[in-house]
Amino acid sequence: MRKSVIITGASKGIGAETAKKFAKEGYNVLINYNTSKNNAIEIKKEINKKYPNVIAEIYQCDVSKYDECKKMTNFALSIFGNIDCLILNAGIAQNKLIIDTSPKDFDMLLDTNLKGAHNMILAVLSNMISNKSGHIVCVSSVWGISGGSCEVLYSASKAGLIGLTKALSKELGYSNIKVNCVAPGVIDTDMNKNLTPKEKNELENSISLGRMGKPEEVADAIFFLSTSDYITGQTLVVDGGFI
Repeated sequence: MRKSVIITGASKGIGAETAKKFAKEGYNVLINYNTSKNNAIEIKKEINKKYPNVIAEIYQCDVSKYDECKKMTNFALSIFGNIDCLILNAGIAQNKLIIDTSPKDFDMLLDTNLKGAHNMILAVLSNMISNKSGHIVCVSSVWGISGGSCEVLYSASKAGLIGLTKALSKELGYSNIKVNCVAPGVIDTDMNKNLTPKEKNELENSISLGRMGKPEEVADAIFFLSTSDYITGQTLVVDGGFI
């Protein structure tokens, strides 16, 4: 049976490149999106054209809502039969001084970035445990390791994913389920599209390799962790030497 993957937040950026990477490697792919339907459709079309032997489907789901996550998982199982990999990429960012944030901001970021991961793990876990096999990869951030000024809530949510990874890997090891995490640095995605040329130049000068990362470079790291048989509980930093 062909292997399959669910990728949350897969309509653009790192998620979209990850969908393409898994399809290239022969996986059936479920492309999750919340609001960017047209982007998801285009990713599906591209995969169908390049890799006609794999199944690519799109599914709208707000990962902060468990019932929607469960429905999406059931849809994937009905199409693919099994879920071999879960990539927890859905996330939102916010740039504010902590004093300007609100309880609503806290709920919004943590519900999507951390609770969303928990919801999806709950939704897929029974299938992976019954198969005694599976890979889960969380997409965190270097700010989850070092913290980012004016991104306190985002940093907290991404740090939570690293803690989740460490704890869950210990809990699921006996079921042969590997849980890992990637922590991207400054990646050339829509999340950084509002940087001024000066801000971009300053950031690139602070990166050892002298440039922003590419989404496909993070996708390669995610795929690596999704195919390793003896790596679990780890956080792989993909930042070009930023921190």
